[in-house]
Amino acid sequence: MQLTMQKKVVLGLQHTIAMFGATVLVPLLTGLNPSVALLAAGVGTLLFHLVTKQMVPVFLGSSFAFIPPIVLAVDRGLSWASIGAGIVGAAVLYLAMSLVVTFVGSDVIRRVFPPIVTGPVIVVIGITLAPVAIGMAESSWWLAIVTLVATLVAAIFFKGLFKMLPILTGAIVGILAGWIFLDGFTWSLVGSADWVGLPDFTWGLGDIQWEAIALIAPIAFVTMIEHVGDILANGRVVGKDFFKEPGLHRTLLGDGLATMFAGLVGGPPNTTYSENTGVLAVTKVYDPMIIRIGAVFAILLGLVPKLAAILQSIPVAVLGGLSIILFGMIASVGMRTLVEAEVDFKKSRNMIVVGLILVFGLGVSGLSSQLAIGDVAISGLALAAVIGVVANLILPMSEEDDEVVTG
Repeated sequence: MQLTMQKKVVLGLQHTIAMFGATVLVPLLTGLNPSVALLAAGVGTLLFHLVTKQMVPVFLGSSFAFIPPIVLAVDRGLSWASIGAGIVGAAVLYLAMSLVVTFVGSDVIRRVFPPIVTGPVIVVIGITLAPVAIGMAESSWWLAIVTLVATLVAAIFFKGLFKMLPILTGAIVGILAGWIFLDGFTWSLVGSADWVGLPDFTWGLGDIQWEAIALIAPIAFVTMIEHVGDILANGRVVGKDFFKEPGLHRTLLGDGLATMFAGLVGGPPNTTYSENTGVLAVTKVYDPMIIRIGAVFAILLGLVPKLAAILQSIPVAVLGGLSIILFGMIASVGMRTLVEAEVDFKKSRNMIVVGLILVFGLGVSGLSSQLAIGDVAISGLALAAVIGVVANLILPMSEEDDEVVTG
């Protein structure tokens, strides 16, 4: 089907709308600049398309997996520049894995990061974030509940594209409810903001601290397996094997470069977005150029300070209502990963691997005093991921176990 440029522009804008809610929510929850996040997502998507031979119709946006370590880094008083350096460190791990895959093939990722490791790690991400969501909702429970209900109604009862935009719908309803009923809610930030201008960049690598790198960089091992799943799903929708052409090493490289750019300018790490793969499935239009048009729209939105002011004026309780469902879904995705891989919990080995990840991930995250090696603090999520990978590799398995654990 031949599309006119006008139709391509409209379809591209649709992709921007699909990624918008989740992409701006990550900086709002962590304290980063939403305008920088949008700009980094747009530029990152274009970088991804450049290194993947402009073949893969994938949109990149802010990664939720990095919220816990970034929030923890902020709580510990680390500078935004050092957090940017930690994000660049995550990008370096992506580039290193891309190089490994180039020489040894994509099976190494499946072996090192099987569902029995990634599933419970994703569960830890969601549960670790739960107190953050409740803490924000406490500022105004009625507003958080209104936002939550609106999000659930959109996700369950809406049809077509609107069904894929529950976060945006919930945010709009929550903002309007807060504007009308919440005492003291004003738009003062919006009125003073310019219509056009560069966002406030926080240049990464200006303050390299190993504590920030140790907290943030290892999360790349979690998002790598998400990357593999998203590329597989995207290929199934489009009807192509992107593992063969342009190759997993190129998609990992593109993801890494996008995350590196984000870290250098003060944006959250980027990751491939399944939301936009859903849009592809609905529209059945797979032209990667349309994704690139959507990326340009994201960049343009990042150059509108007034939009950032609107986003930063959102009541905390609205963010809490959105986060309750989002963080719960993250934990649920981890459990679904285990179910879909048919992990057999009758086998002691599998129970041990999952149990170690859950206990270290949740237990260390809940400590009143930080766990550290020397002067370098260690996050529970990073420690859980490392222990899970090591336990899965060294614990003996039977042939039956191998079939189950590696998927």
